[in-house]
Amino acid sequence: MQETILGWPRALKHLVVLALDVLLCLFATWLAFSLRLDTLNWPDGAQWWVYALTPVLAVPVFIRFGLYRAIFRYTGQAALVATAKAVAVYAAVLLALLLWMRWPNVPRTLGVLQPLIFLLLVGASRAMARFWLTGWDERREAQGRLLIFGAGTAGVQTAAALGVSSQFKLLGFVDDDAGKVGRSVNGVLVYSPAAVADLVSREGVTDILLALPSATRERRNSIIESLHRLPVHIRTLPGLADLASGRVTVQDFKELDIEDLLGRDPVPPDAALLARNLVGKVVLVTGGGGSIGSELCRQILLERPRCLLLLDHSEFALYSIHQELQGLCAAMGLKVELVPLLGSVTNPLRLQEICLAYRPDTVYHAAAYKHVPMVEANPAEGIVNNVFGTLNMARAAQASGVAHFVLVSTDKAVRPTNIMGASKRMAELVLQALAAQAAPSAGQAAGVCFSMVRFGNVLGSSGSVVPLFRRQLASGGPLTVTHPEVTRYFMTLSEAAQLVLQAGAMGTGGDVFVLDMGKPVKILDLARRMVELSGMKVRDAAQPDGDIEIALTGLRPGEKLYEELLIGENPAPTVHSRIMKAHEDHLDWPTLEKHLEALHQAAERGDVRLIKAVLKACVDGYGQRPPAASVPIRS
Repeated sequence: MQETILGWPRALKHLVVLALDVLLCLFATWLAFSLRLDTLNWPDGAQWWVYALTPVLAVPVFIRFGLYRAIFRYTGQAALVATAKAVAVYAAVLLALLLWMRWPNVPRTLGVLQPLIFLLLVGASRAMARFWLTGWDERREAQGRLLIFGAGTAGVQTAAALGVSSQFKLLGFVDDDAGKVGRSVNGVLVYSPAAVADLVSREGVTDILLALPSATRERRNSIIESLHRLPVHIRTLPGLADLASGRVTVQDFKELDIEDLLGRDPVPPDAALLARNLVGKVVLVTGGGGSIGSELCRQILLERPRCLLLLDHSEFALYSIHQELQGLCAAMGLKVELVPLLGSVTNPLRLQEICLAYRPDTVYHAAAYKHVPMVEANPAEGIVNNVFGTLNMARAAQASGVAHFVLVSTDKAVRPTNIMGASKRMAELVLQALAAQAAPSAGQAAGVCFSMVRFGNVLGSSGSVVPLFRRQLASGGPLTVTHPEVTRYFMTLSEAAQLVLQAGAMGTGGDVFVLDMGKPVKILDLARRMVELSGMKVRDAAQPDGDIEIALTGLRPGEKLYEELLIGENPAPTVHSRIMKAHEDHLDWPTLEKHLEALHQAAERGDVRLIKAVLKACVDGYGQRPPAASVPIRS
């Protein structure tokens, strides 16, 4: 019957509701007469005028207040308030007419009593229709049993949204405000955080939702740490900016943010540094369609450059980011010229053509092959793209008068055990040597300001471990970890892009910037944390009845157990409290140029042995055993 009624034409639904309101209005009139006269009423004389008048007055007022446009199964507090306002207007008109007409045998107090009864009847009819149409009956059980952590505005909004969904049964709120604990919100009890473990065990809680959009990252991490051992699925609501757009629904529930899994606060950006080399400038981003490059483009666009040049060799990647940025410009009213440029950094003539045509002020060089096993299997291509692509872009920048050139580097460039890391260190050496060669002397103008930014693994980029683990969790596992001791530094995609932009603004020539990223994260611990926060248990020897297995697959070719951010020691502080400048040795240009010639010949011939020999001669630590541990950088 529900499906039949929901399938009715809208006009028929409106007619049925209108007819119901007429009947309720007549019944309210009869009941009001009966109560006021203290006898069952049968209309007599002038009383018939009241029976005829009440629906004639009520229906137009209800139409004017839009009550027949409401969808009953989504009726909420706003609809009930609108109903009350409509009945109040109707009551005022009815009372005024009764006082004016003074019909015999019609009490004037009927103008107050009848609207009150009518309001109760209409409100009850709407509530019953909502409960029935949304399937709130005993035969329909919720799929999950939920606690909402946070009894504030967001938590209450969420509870209200759950009222029209059978997906979860709300068992209670959790809040650390002592003034709320023990009280109820819309009939739902508020518990203290200390009671959560008992509630999970006693009530069979399956899900906990963090409704704390304004909480600090430290507070969220503390809560997650206290909950992650419980056999529940922990999810979160969007942030305040997302909630501002409207009502919270069950569909807004999402997995924990990458920042929640990271276990540290994101590095806050310095607005002045972000804007320094961007506002009103012509900016070129190589690899603009890649993970880092596309996020760089988004961040740069917000700083309102005059022109943003997007260079990529992938047509689809370039098309995608260009379309996205065009939409962003339209939505935010940004007047930025966007120029999509197809081309490869391995083509020096194309790079020179672009730089001479558009004369960029700043270049962010993010074009590179970054996947360690892939470059290990294709060493010559990795060298051509990462080393000589950087050299080609640097030469084109010098020839066209670029002011600032920033290389996106990696922690894998520090004492690398793989060709990808060694190729990125070679790219750094190229820029360091060019910067030293072009250092201005007395009376000589400064050339391009070359700088490099080195950071750890970027969560959310292509090939990142967190999306991989989520896919593996969704398919039932196992989660694959290469080695139980493998440890990495992590940062978010937006952090990485902001670091590149800020560090580039601080460069003076040949600088290598690194980020204080806190403590490195053990990948095995990250995998366990993701399983536990999904409400499941790790299946291992200690828990053979667990849900998800973590499989150790062995180190991949060229993979290190630990990553570092510095080659030398004692990094120097900068104007940003979390960005430091490394002091690292490099080769002079004449010496490096000879090695580059040998490396180019080896890459052209595909001579892997010679490629590795040149890398070993130039890159500190390449080919040696990795260090036994990694020490976090502290400012």
